[in-house]
Amino acid sequence: MPRPSRFLRAVLAAGTACLCSVGSQAQNAILYGLIDASGSHVKEVGGQSSWRLESGNLQYSYIGFRGAEDLGGGLRAVFRLESYISVDSGSAGRSPYVIDPFWAREASVGFSGSFGTTVLGRTESPLSRATTNFNPFGESAGFSPSARQYFGARGAVLGDSRWSNSLSYTNNPSDAPLRINFAANLQEDLPGVPEQHRNYGLSVAYITGPFAVVVAGEKIQNSAFALPAGFDRQMAYQIGATYDFSFLRVYGQVGRVKTEADVDVQTILYQLGGAIPVGNSLILFAYGNSHIKTSVKAVTDKTASIGYDYFLSKHTDIYVAAMVEKLSFTSSGNGFAGGVRMRF
Repeated sequence: MPRPSRFLRAVLAAGTACLCSVGSQAQNAILYGLIDASGSHVKEVGGQSSWRLESGNLQYSYIGFRGAEDLGGGLRAVFRLESYISVDSGSAGRSPYVIDPFWAREASVGFSGSFGTTVLGRTESPLSRATTNFNPFGESAGFSPSARQYFGARGAVLGDSRWSNSLSYTNNPSDAPLRINFAANLQEDLPGVPEQHRNYGLSVAYITGPFAVVVAGEKIQNSAFALPAGFDRQMAYQIGATYDFSFLRVYGQVGRVKTEADVDVQTILYQLGGAIPVGNSLILFAYGNSHIKTSVKAVTDKTASIGYDYFLSKHTDIYVAAMVEKLSFTSSGNGFAGGVRMRF
């Protein structure tokens, strides 16, 4: 009998833990996730075009387990384990071309109560959360101008959207209209790797009725990704807002990312977009502009996207989306995809 894959063994082990917890009234664990698969035609900026079957074009596919234990007095112990899935290849990770930790989306444990929720482990950074929540395409790697220009392959942010070795705090939802998220992390202690400093991030959102606004900032001094020569630090700031007019929800973001290294880089970003509800569907559109400037040259990335998302049920939707990207001094890129997304 063939041995199960590392991914399957981990899923089975976590599933067994969920079943074992049923016998305790004080504990509960839930299996959940999302599967997004699409067929697409893509031409990369400065590259060739190709037909593809892709995972996570509109939203990254993942599987997760979360649970809590009531400790009494309003205090709970909580945990969350989430792994990205590449549906097209059946492997773990955001794509076959990205080397992710197994529980890359989140791996955390901590406490929750009237004070809020504090967890340790691998968690989403405050800037990533603000970027995702204040643009119509969310975290879409294929079609969100904001997600691509902040965290994509040519994105301004050097760190990942998730931080390992982190402490994360989120205030209690009952503290509305303010939502506060703070995070800090330490670099992984590896032999032969020079010590770097901590990352810090903070976002403060004000949410009332149809209106919401967020201010987010991060100081990045370590990263799992390659850093430029002479890297010292990166400072990133963003302001985002959204308003729901019922017939149209509008989104806007403006940000600045400054990298201090042998060659300093400053990036100014803005995004405008909207979502129009039509029956059981949404029409999505967004435009993003990223201006990257160094002492040597300046380039501008302009990305525009439009999509149609039809909800067959509260768990399943189908979508089509298109994107055009123009980068200075390089041939333009574009993409088109049609896919299905299912939550469980």
